[in-house]
Amino acid sequence: MATKIRKTRSEERILAAAAELFYAHGLRGVGIDQVIEASGVAKSTLYVHFRTKEQLVGEYLRRTDDSWMAQLSDAAERAGDDPRDRLVGLFDALTGAFDRHGFFGCPFVSAAVEAETGSEARAVTEEHTRRRQAWLTELSARAGAADAAALAQHIGLLIDGALASGRLLQDRAVVDQAKAAAALLVRAHTGDRAPSGG
Repeated sequence: MATKIRKTRSEERILAAAAELFYAHGLRGVGIDQVIEASGVAKSTLYVHFRTKEQLVGEYLRRTDDSWMAQLSDAAERAGDDPRDRLVGLFDALTGAFDRHGFFGCPFVSAAVEAETGSEARAVTEEHTRRRQAWLTELSARAGAADAAALAQHIGLLIDGALASGRLLQDRAVVDQAKAAAALLVRAHTGDRAPSGG
């Protein structure tokens, strides 16, 4: 049991160090030796958990997907029971990210740019986008959008655009602007119809 706990702690240290480094410097800008140094584990320990850098990157992105989706969902729920409010309120997750550590952009957009087609990183990135868009489409449908997929696509573009502009400009006002645009989009797509459910 003690060996399993040590193994789990080592894996967590590796992933925490990798996440910080990848987020700040990109996937290509970080080598395995930097992850080893930042995590404080031996090289052999890292390779017990992750045989290749690609495996490490894939697990980092999967965990980032779970974390980011949870942050978006939490921000949406804090906005209230009305799905229309949730579609706008989810942008508070972006403001929260900016306030915590500045904008380094979207790790999935960065990974898509850096990763080779057919790589694990690219596959995880594409799956994240599908997962996010499915959630936004469901929320848009519950908000009463005549074309839920179109509204979800627009909201997704606003999220990606705010993250990209935030990285470029380092100005949290871009999130406020994206949130305001989302409110206009939600109104345009749902009109005066009552939400279809909480």
